[in-house]
Amino acid sequence: MNFPYSSGTVPVSTLGTPRIGPRRELKAALEDYWAGRSGAQTLLDSAARLRAANWARQKALGVTNIPSNDFSLYDHVLDTAVMVGAIPKAYGWSGGPVSLDTYFAMARGSQGAAGACAHGHDHGQEHGHGVPALEMTKWFDTNYHYMVPEFSAGQRFTLASTKPVDEYREAKALGYQTRPVLLGPVTFLKLGKAKDPGLDPLSLLGDLLPVYVEVLRRLAASGAEWVQMDEPCLVLDLDEPTRAALREAYGFFAHALPRLKIILTAYFGELGDNLDTALALPVAGLHLDLARAPEQLRPVSEKARAGLVLSLGVIDGRNVWRADLPKLLDALEPVVRRRGTDHVEIAPSCSLLHVPIDLEREIELDPDVKSWLAFAVQKMDELTTLATALAGGREVVLSKLMASGAAADARRASAKVHSSAVAARLAAVTPNMTQRRSPFPVRAEAQHHRLRLPPFPTTTIGSFPQTAEVRKARAAHGKGELGDAAYEAFLKQETAAAIRWQDEIGLDVLVHGEFERNDMVQYFGEQLSGFAFTRHGWVQSYGSRYVRPPILFGDVARPAPMTVEWWKFAQSVTHKPMKGMLTGPVTILNWSFVRDDVPRSLACRQIALAIRDEVADLEKAGAAMIQIDEAAIREGLPLRRADWDAYLGWAVESFRLCASGVADATQIHTHMCYSEFNDIIAAIAAMDADVISIETSRSKMELLEAFVSYRYPNEIGPGVYDIHSPRVPSVEEMEELLVRATQRLRPEQVWVNPDCGLKTRKWEEVRPALVNMVEAARRLRPGTARAAE
Repeated sequence: MNFPYSSGTVPVSTLGTPRIGPRRELKAALEDYWAGRSGAQTLLDSAARLRAANWARQKALGVTNIPSNDFSLYDHVLDTAVMVGAIPKAYGWSGGPVSLDTYFAMARGSQGAAGACAHGHDHGQEHGHGVPALEMTKWFDTNYHYMVPEFSAGQRFTLASTKPVDEYREAKALGYQTRPVLLGPVTFLKLGKAKDPGLDPLSLLGDLLPVYVEVLRRLAASGAEWVQMDEPCLVLDLDEPTRAALREAYGFFAHALPRLKIILTAYFGELGDNLDTALALPVAGLHLDLARAPEQLRPVSEKARAGLVLSLGVIDGRNVWRADLPKLLDALEPVVRRRGTDHVEIAPSCSLLHVPIDLEREIELDPDVKSWLAFAVQKMDELTTLATALAGGREVVLSKLMASGAAADARRASAKVHSSAVAARLAAVTPNMTQRRSPFPVRAEAQHHRLRLPPFPTTTIGSFPQTAEVRKARAAHGKGELGDAAYEAFLKQETAAAIRWQDEIGLDVLVHGEFERNDMVQYFGEQLSGFAFTRHGWVQSYGSRYVRPPILFGDVARPAPMTVEWWKFAQSVTHKPMKGMLTGPVTILNWSFVRDDVPRSLACRQIALAIRDEVADLEKAGAAMIQIDEAAIREGLPLRRADWDAYLGWAVESFRLCASGVADATQIHTHMCYSEFNDIIAAIAAMDADVISIETSRSKMELLEAFVSYRYPNEIGPGVYDIHSPRVPSVEEMEELLVRATQRLRPEQVWVNPDCGLKTRKWEEVRPALVNMVEAARRLRPGTARAAE
């Protein structure tokens, strides 16, 4: 209808925005501080400028409910742990304000020079002997990592940081009335890890709530009328104790602060069987993810009490596709008509943390593809367009609505999106294409005969440090300042040097270092059809680690070999086995902005066929080992268990489709990041990789328990070196981890490797760590003095 539903306006919210800055200003500020090139005040000043710019940008784009406390120097879950004083004893905190060095030690670890942290700033005796970082894992099913809080028996909470209040006041002083954002107490506890057997983190809720209330009281006293409380656990399979914890928490808040309005935000999926619980909580508003679960709009709008504000998350906060605004209005108009503009607000499905900042900076994108996209700035404009149409009628923004509809129609019809050849090849796939020729014991014998490796063979996961020189050469080549021949010669020099160094220190299976690769997904996507790439489309993975996800917009095929020539060169430098290094189809899919016009399973199978071609060419060139990384297979797991089998079915099938065409004597490796394997171990076994490497150092090999109880038959490389920390672990530390591994696995199963690729580390950290790793493996081999003890 083309008339307003009331004379009021429809509020617009963002729930949160990217922290990193349009030019990655936060990355530069953090890394200067960690390197000792700047001090704490310089870092804090840079952060304040970014916050001010974020608030100003949202205000200019018409956002009504501007968030505060959505900014973080590293991670918002870590910020919450610091806020409530959940700081493990190992970090040396004894009360009072938490220093930046303690904060970053929890995030990154500290090396161990007494009285100094990893970047050289003095801080007395805090964590002076060096400590590892907290565990890190994926934030629900996104590509963002969070630091896992740790809880112990006798855990007590106390207000240790007033960051939410400070940033609210900071915004207010600049003239912005913001809606502070807090991670809800129940989700916070459920995301944490109990360090003592039998401790249920939810049992700590009663001690935690008073700290939250103190923060809320200070916010209210400072002028905050609304607070956004994020409880994404509401889209999970919840048991009755968790639902009871939600009722306890929000009843506690309502009693303590009856005038403060809380909007409860749930995102990444459907409320489902938690809907009644959510609607019964004494809160003033409820946010719905209508991008992931549009079907919940009707039941929620019908069951919600009259005074409850509904935040309608209709713009996808996790993907980059431009919305079809007329279609969205068709769904929204009846709700606004029924509830009125006073009880509805328009929002993205979740925080815009997960998308790049501004599409307008992308001047090199294909114009057609660009016309189909929206980044954070454009999504805010879409939100204000919807709000304007809902309050004032469609004719007020008719030109924007027509442009949106035309872009959606053009994308659906584009020949750049659809390929008949790809469709035909996919239709020709047969079941035997997903099966290895022989069972693992037969393959293992053939591989051991061919490779003749020692017990506890050592290797790395693939990448080596991308030094300033490598980055400078890549940038110069990209700008045309360094010719193709000179750039290739430089890369070969770096590659050969890395291979010779691996030989010298005694690694058994080598890698070429991947100096020619910008990113493990982008490198392949750039050589496959159906992908587009940005120059400035950065999103945060963790801390100062940002990535530019490829944009999968169309059908996928491999026009030509992608890695074979580099593998040939690398193998020519050494007589030791050289792994071929590929990224698997599920990881390419999960680490890209994926099409929303076809099932994810179809896109994944297309990628699998392209990688299958590359595997065949590497084997034909002589590669005895091919590693197909599936670092992201678990993070794509649906949040509801009822949906797991379908996902794991096509994910495992896609891996097997790309890996199963090789001979028995060709060894297939895969690598997985930060995975709790217990609940998907059968699917991992079904992948049938000959060797799997996993990240286990931060968990002290606890993740291996899944492989023990399942009696995993194939070979495993449990990581013994945490590459996400600048710490250099000692020989003894890694040896102890390997001993723990052999208590859980048969020694002949165990490979020795770091947790992950070494691209983000510095050579001065990597060299001593890998030397120590090789020595730790040597000590466990039969015949050595240490092994005989």
